[in-house]
Amino acid sequence: MIDLRRLHVLRAVAHYGTVTAAARALHFTPSAASQQIRQLARDLGVDLLEPQGRGVRLTAAAETLLAHADAIAERWEAAELDLRAEYSAPTGQLRVGGFPTAVSVLLAPMAVRLRERHPRLTVRIQETGVPECFDLIFEGEVDLAVVEVTPHNPPLGDARFDQRPLLDDPYDLVVPDDHPLAGRERVDLAEAAHEDWIAPVPESACRPHVMSACGAAGFTPDVIHHALDWNVTAHLVAHRLGVALIPRLAQLTGHLPISRVRCAGDPHRKLLTCTRRGCRERPAVAAALEELRELAATAVA
Repeated sequence: MIDLRRLHVLRAVAHYGTVTAAARALHFTPSAASQQIRQLARDLGVDLLEPQGRGVRLTAAAETLLAHADAIAERWEAAELDLRAEYSAPTGQLRVGGFPTAVSVLLAPMAVRLRERHPRLTVRIQETGVPECFDLIFEGEVDLAVVEVTPHNPPLGDARFDQRPLLDDPYDLVVPDDHPLAGRERVDLAEAAHEDWIAPVPESACRPHVMSACGAAGFTPDVIHHALDWNVTAHLVAHRLGVALIPRLAQLTGHLPISRVRCAGDPHRKLLTCTRRGCRERPAVAAALEELRELAATAVA
């Protein structure tokens, strides 16, 4: 008999890239995690790890086993759903996560609606970055997340995650109220090619979207200032320190002397819902997804 917990350790090594990182996520010591993998290898009679430099990597046999391990994890989610089929009403605890804008505009109102419609369901919200969302879903710490598409996300076909489109969030050019482009119904981004720019910090998930939008318009922006928060970006624009692209979903606080102008070509970021495979049909998750779809339909009009 194979201990399924050891399969989960192997999946964690594949997810996090190293035994040490997997052990940290699972609250194991590295030696304990390694022992789990060695015992699994002995049980199966194959090598699962092989040396690579100062570390290790998965063998071809381990990669083959992972495909089955992911399928087993999905079937286990489906089995739990079948066992609880008689309890069709959303109850218990639903844990959701997302990046700041998603929490403010989508997950918070979703939680209010669920509380009103399903009083026996408790929603717990966690604000977190996009990469961490995938980690939390994989670890079982979050049931549902709203993420934006980035080049570093797992592919849509990844067997561990069920990722589906939620909405396209357009970027608007944000300029001071007295800027020549203010008040226009729509602007070609190339008209702002020679401006000073304010952009997300390099490690931000939004940075590639901003740079790609400018690249598609035929220029590389001269980024003078960097910001983590869209409201900080807006204040920098208000002080005439540059122009910026800000997603329409971002709610800016205060009455700042700035104007949002729609962009030709509608540059945008894509938002997805993400769950573990086999988890989407759980009553609480399904109810949350229904609310999110309704909210998304009017979020960026």
